[in-house]
Amino acid sequence: MLALIDEISGLSATCVSGQVVAIRGLMIEVAGPVYAMSIGSRVEILVPRSHGIACEVIGFRDNVALCMPFGPLDGVRLGSRVEVKSSVQAIFPSDQWLGRVVNAMGEPIDGKGPLPKGPAAIPLRNTPPAPHTRNRVGAPLDMGVRALNTFITCCKGQRMGIFAGSGVGKSVLLSMLARNTASDISVIGLIGERGREVQEFIEDDLGPEGLAHSVIVVATSDEAALARRQAAYLTLSLAEYFRDQGNDVLCLMDSVTRFAMAQREIGLSAGEPPTTKGYTPTVFAELPRLLERAGPGTNNGSITGLFTVLVEGDDHNEPIADAVRAILDGHIVMERGIAERGRFPAINVLRSVSRTMPDCVAEEFRETIIRARESMATYEDMEELIRLGAYRKGSDPLVDRAIELRPGLEAFLNQTKTENSTIEDGYLRLAGILEDKGSDQDDLPQP
Repeated sequence: MLALIDEISGLSATCVSGQVVAIRGLMIEVAGPVYAMSIGSRVEILVPRSHGIACEVIGFRDNVALCMPFGPLDGVRLGSRVEVKSSVQAIFPSDQWLGRVVNAMGEPIDGKGPLPKGPAAIPLRNTPPAPHTRNRVGAPLDMGVRALNTFITCCKGQRMGIFAGSGVGKSVLLSMLARNTASDISVIGLIGERGREVQEFIEDDLGPEGLAHSVIVVATSDEAALARRQAAYLTLSLAEYFRDQGNDVLCLMDSVTRFAMAQREIGLSAGEPPTTKGYTPTVFAELPRLLERAGPGTNNGSITGLFTVLVEGDDHNEPIADAVRAILDGHIVMERGIAERGRFPAINVLRSVSRTMPDCVAEEFRETIIRARESMATYEDMEELIRLGAYRKGSDPLVDRAIELRPGLEAFLNQTKTENSTIEDGYLRLAGILEDKGSDQDDLPQP
């Protein structure tokens, strides 16, 4: 009832309408009472023998409103009537959304019937809590992946990026995190995803048990740029709703890069000047506004955000990767060379960083992690000489030990898609590897 009252109160007492005066690509120019429209307003183009085409106002020029559609423009012609619907974009989620799959408009697409509306409106473009009111990040979060739990430990309320090129395995890693991470609720945004992979992700990766405490937002790659962008906003809005109820929410988004590409399409259509690699200034303004919404709340709830970033041409310094890395609280780097030699997940531990370490690691395990990292770094420095046979055993005790530890550490970092490993199990197994090969550690020179 409260949701119905809120919706009725948002309706205008009069019907405000205009008409289409120009169509340039996907940009529609609407003339009429532009005073009744604002950036972000919803309008609807009325098309004969069809449902109206939803659009959003993205700018103004020469006394006309510039609009972009959420779908195809079939049937639109000059003079088509345009009705102004709303200036506030919001959703009405409830706990009954759990286990459901929705599109960018918050409409169900899983064939399970309509979604009941919740009591309160949640803005799609919400602002994060004020910095001084937010809690600090919580305890370490068990993510079920050994490489992350031990070397790149993430805390409740932390925001991490997963950086990888195409085909390196970030979607598989995301599915492992969705299934294994210890959280109350998962909100998963598939932004610009391949259509055929959606059902595979739901059935094979999540399964009925995982889906029961998850909400999935889907906007496939063939959908309009506005839909792909709004799906990202909707994902964070749902996560905020469940966080404000005191839940520890896991927010997974695949991928931030496709959100940035959608915003680039919108900005270019509105006449913004392209900057680095064609990205418009609004892309770099919208990224922090989106990503800062994840994190600890003001009560007991939190949003742990894991956002994938598709690095173009395996260039980890391209503009979007560079901007996202500066905003988030850590980054997980996946490399094609590691995947090509058959180790999955293909995480480069030495190039990955969690900004909550080492404070979130128990004192008794810190030395173990430091020793393992030093061994991997030593081997990486000498790897080319070792492979060429130019290194002679006995020349450096530290290198000799790194060579001995290499098989055990590689096996430790390798993990199958269905395997789950707790934080403590990972620490104990890593300590065992170092002890088996490190009995002569006391005789080695200390770094």
